[in-house]
Amino acid sequence: MSTTPPTRPSSSDSSRASSQVSVQLYTVREALADDVAGTVARLAELGFTSVEPFGPLALSDELAAALAEHDIAAPTMHQGFLGSDDDALDALFAAAAARGTRTVIDPFTPADRWGTREAVESVAAELAAAAAVAARHGVRVGYHNHAHELASDIDGTSAFEVLAQRLAEVAPEVVLEVDTYWVAVGGHDPVALLQRLGDQVVALHLKDGPATAEVLDQVALGQGSIAVADVVAAAPSALRVIELDDSRGDRFTAVADGLAFLREKGLA
Repeated sequence: MSTTPPTRPSSSDSSRASSQVSVQLYTVREALADDVAGTVARLAELGFTSVEPFGPLALSDELAAALAEHDIAAPTMHQGFLGSDDDALDALFAAAAARGTRTVIDPFTPADRWGTREAVESVAAELAAAAAVAARHGVRVGYHNHAHELASDIDGTSAFEVLAQRLAEVAPEVVLEVDTYWVAVGGHDPVALLQRLGDQVVALHLKDGPATAEVLDQVALGQGSIAVADVVAAAPSALRVIELDDSRGDRFTAVADGLAFLREKGLA
């Protein structure tokens, strides 16, 4: 990954992204591993006011200090919590709340949990149980998809939508973060899916590319086959989280170009 930041506007008030735009820190994970403070400074220079942390780093004092220095919020966070006991959940949600994060999102469950209605309903039950613990800390929980939840068909409906339907019945407080790229990889139209899911969706992962499972083919927003503006229009109130799982080019440049694209379209 390049150590030279791309030339972009400074993070003056006029050039800072709105609070409705964020960036998933996994995109720049290598840089974070080398230099947390410097990486956050680079994102601030690009204009980001929000980020989405992940993994152990998300709850670290080092990241908290770097975000505070640049007045960057972390409204959402990726942490695997499904299957955890109540003590572990209490600790996680208390720590998230202390850092100002109010939505903790489980980022992944394996494909073998999405093959039957009963299996999907067990995921919903775990999310509902976690939500009850999170509520004690003023936090809500959510789930983030990959392709396999969409590729799995249960009686003519994707397993992801089966999850959404079950959550609406038993735990409407649980929210969804829809990775719109993986929706397309899973064989579904992300715009149509978002329209069906409605207010359950509080955040979007926005990425672009040819909508294949090869993550190296991902590119900056506006440079691939995803109708990004239409995706955002289908969930206009959702947080817009820029992400690349990987890329053949510099990911900092792709993030900057993606933010510029959203600004150009009036979406940031």
